[in-house]
Amino acid sequence: MDLLQSAPDSSSGGTDIIDVTIETFERDVLQASMERPVIADFWATWCGPCKTLTPMLEKAVAGAGGAVSLAKIDIDKNQMLASQLRIQSVPTVFAFFQGRPVDGFQGAVPESEIKAFVDRLVAMKGGAPAGGGPDMDAILTAAEEALAGGDPARAAEAFAAVAQTVGGDDEPKYLRALAGLAQCHLTLGDAVQAQQIIDTVPEDKRGDAMFASVIAALSLAKPGIDAGAIGQLRTAAEQNPNDPAASFAYAEGLVGAGEMEAGVEQLLSLIAADRDWNEGAARAKLLDVFEALGPTNPLTLKARRRLSSILFA
Repeated sequence: MDLLQSAPDSSSGGTDIIDVTIETFERDVLQASMERPVIADFWATWCGPCKTLTPMLEKAVAGAGGAVSLAKIDIDKNQMLASQLRIQSVPTVFAFFQGRPVDGFQGAVPESEIKAFVDRLVAMKGGAPAGGGPDMDAILTAAEEALAGGDPARAAEAFAAVAQTVGGDDEPKYLRALAGLAQCHLTLGDAVQAQQIIDTVPEDKRGDAMFASVIAALSLAKPGIDAGAIGQLRTAAEQNPNDPAASFAYAEGLVGAGEMEAGVEQLLSLIAADRDWNEGAARAKLLDVFEALGPTNPLTLKARRRLSSILFA
């Protein structure tokens, strides 16, 4: 037998690792995910990276002690299913829980990322694999990387899973998860939810460095700034392109609503047009945003470079 033309043997994993077809997908993936997370691994016999990825997935799932299952799907034998799920390349991996996709990735990834991926799913379920619980530090690190990489929605799921799993039993990890979750909601433009999360943090812990940027950002938030108000400010700015006050009000509204990236862009545009307007109000506001986001935030780093280019052009 040509090992390069065969998927890794699924028998070693028992019912935790199975081959799935279009006929069994609903039962073995969607329905099964109501009980525990199911990882769907879409592969092909001609896919070189699949030969490396699938064994690593099997190893991680086997180590989860039944908390997660793996469904392996050959796209060549299940072309209609692959088409329905819009699988455009392999390997593609989706995780399903409670009947819906909750995580996933494409392409080959390091084994450490696969372990963190599986650990996130275990934490999401609230279970603990045999031989010890999920690696919460790995999940938190992966969540922080996802947030820094521009995927706050995915990061929020992982942070929430850790917070729910550890609760007050491991305060350092719990607080780290809350800080990350609050930052995710702030990045997603939901300052109200971010504030509610901060309100759950013990008062004597809110001064910790991990909460500094979120609390500073929330200090910039303006109550009552909703999509309707933002729309009105945007319209006013667009209808009065030569009125810096209208542009500044729009920028303040965006920042106040937690839409930091759009607010920063508006402030940079205003600085580029008239850096000295109102005694440099736009620049001062931008520096407040930098302080709120924190010095290592990707948006801060990117915007600082652009600000330097504008000021020293």
